[in-house]
Order: sequence, then C-alpha cells, then structure tokens
Amino acid sequence: MSGWSILAIYILVWIFVAFVLLPFGVRTDEEMGVDLVPGQAESAPANFRPGRLALRAAAIAAVLTTIWVLNWENGWVTRETFDFLLPPGQRG
Repeated sequence: MSGWSILAIYILVWIFVAFVLLPFGVRTDEEMGVDLVPGQAESAPANFRPGRLALRAAAIAAVLTTIWVLNWENGWVTRETFDFLLPPGQRG
C-alpha cells in the first residue's frame, strides 16, 4: 500500500473519529454555572476545546489506521471471513 493511500485512509478515519468524539466531554453554560450571553443557545458548549479534540482524534485515528494497514498487509480479515453471510451456492 502506498504512502498516499495510507495518508488518505488516515484523514478519512481522523474526520470520522473527530465527529464521533464531538459530543463527549462538552458541557453547557448551565452545567458549568456560567451566565448565558444574550442570544446564545442554551445548548451551546461552554468548554469546547478543538485542539484537545484534534489531538484525541489524531491518536485514535493513528491506531485505527495502523490496524487497517496491518490487516491489509497480513490479510487477517478478508472477504472470505464473511462467507457465512452469502447464500450456500455463492460461498468460496
């Protein structure tokens, strides 16, 4: 697998992981005991830290991408692993 392919997979995994991590660890102003700014939504986060989110997503994406590439190279999980989902006439 080329380096560009690995980079593309990493970026896709990073974006997915970042969106999955968005709701975790965020508190609203009410939960933190801070007054709302006029016009602010009650559900708006008071302690959103994009840098911390990016670092966590980067670490998790690096692990998942490493597992993906190792599986690609070593063939641990292949299409044949899921043959039990196919009708009996199409199984390999």
